[in-house]
Amino acid sequence: MTSSGTNPRHASAETLAPAWELLVPAAAAPARGRGRALRSALRDAVRSGRLAASTRLPSSRELAADLGVSRGLVTEAYEQLTAEGYLRSGRGAGTWVSDGVRAAERSARDRAPRARGVRYDFRPGTPDLSLFPRGAWSAAQRTVSGRLPHDALGYPDPRGLPELREALAGLLARRRGVVADPERVVVCSGVAQATTLLGFVLRDGGAASVGVEDPGSPEHAALFAATGLSTVPLPLDEDGLAPGPLERSGVRAVVTTPAHQFPTGIAYSARRRGELLDWARRTDGVIMEDDYDGDFRYDREPVGALQGLDPERVVYTGSVSKSLAPGLRLGWLVAPAALTERIVARKRTMDLGNPVLDQAVLADFVVRGGYDRQLRRCQRAYRERRDAMVAALDEHFPGTAVSGIAAGLHVIARLPARYGPEDVFLARAASAGIALRPLRDCGTAGSEDGSLPLVLGYAHLAPASIARGAAALAAAVRPGRRPGPGRSGPG
Repeated sequence: MTSSGTNPRHASAETLAPAWELLVPAAAAPARGRGRALRSALRDAVRSGRLAASTRLPSSRELAADLGVSRGLVTEAYEQLTAEGYLRSGRGAGTWVSDGVRAAERSARDRAPRARGVRYDFRPGTPDLSLFPRGAWSAAQRTVSGRLPHDALGYPDPRGLPELREALAGLLARRRGVVADPERVVVCSGVAQATTLLGFVLRDGGAASVGVEDPGSPEHAALFAATGLSTVPLPLDEDGLAPGPLERSGVRAVVTTPAHQFPTGIAYSARRRGELLDWARRTDGVIMEDDYDGDFRYDREPVGALQGLDPERVVYTGSVSKSLAPGLRLGWLVAPAALTERIVARKRTMDLGNPVLDQAVLADFVVRGGYDRQLRRCQRAYRERRDAMVAALDEHFPGTAVSGIAAGLHVIARLPARYGPEDVFLARAASAGIALRPLRDCGTAGSEDGSLPLVLGYAHLAPASIARGAAALAAAVRPGRRPGPGRSGPG
């Protein structure tokens, strides 16, 4: 095979030879697919840079002879890739690799938020993913795949599959006291999408801001900002969201976590729940209830949802992120009648509905009792781990005050002031490969008494790991120790 051209930028036959080797398997493909294989191989050679920009290609006759294929096959490949912009040609000037092609990235990077180089991760929010019921979920997938009719695989109702909405309505009424008409249940990609759906609807209705708990979930501000709304931090007291600042803020929508406030761990008192609903009725306001871990109460039955007291003033949201896995991206929103159609319309334009098979599997899992069994399994595990966390703090950090109800997947631990200052404490912990979240990350100011308030997650750690991690933290922050290089590896 030869290559013509005198421009020094043009590759020689020897330079081209490795690139042509990429085409040999395509030439050996079955006759019916040979043309498609040849075109694909040429594209890959250009994209990868094996065929550089401004390289002159052999004539169709020469390449066909070298590969042992018909000239028409090569001519068709050249014409197709010229039309797509990979090649360029001119009458009597030959065929060249286009200058406009940029080599594609050959590998994908994992940008998921993972703890890398961390021995012990005590940050909150992550369940134990090893508890995911793989066997039962796989069985539900097989059952659903076999019985789902063909037309169910078309674009779904943006509200969600009717069988899942019915299953969720029954589940939420039974376990959380939610007043849930299946026609007002909207299946979402977790509470994050439920939040943005509500944000868009509120903005379209003229709202400019939303009240959020302070301290509270840092994610709420970013989610509402994506919809064009600002957030107004509103302080808490021992009963929940303080009514005075709420009244003075002028907002007409507020996000709350009344069953187990994040991060303080309190449950809103009955009196405060009533005051919050009175505010919504008086101001024509909207309350979003984020029931992120309402099923996990360890000392008594969980407090019922606020939504059950006034379904027309409360938008109720939840998900399977803590009970099954956040990677499923399945959650729900129960809307007031006045907002339902607007929320559904926005959902339609956002994604045309959630994946049908995943919805059908969750519906089957709920109806057959698998979800209740999973909740009981998680409750036992997380109660044991909370006890292990409290015991580890008592042993290694005597004098620490743990606040909040016995619920959820995290505790607030206020370490004595002798472990401070906070910045030094956190630097020492990080240098030892121990990840922590200070309470200040959730929007509140530092403590007035000098204590070190931390939000400690435990659900994803075995009791033995919690004990070892607390011991390692105590060793890392002991007086006189200087921060050093971090350690990596499993705890």
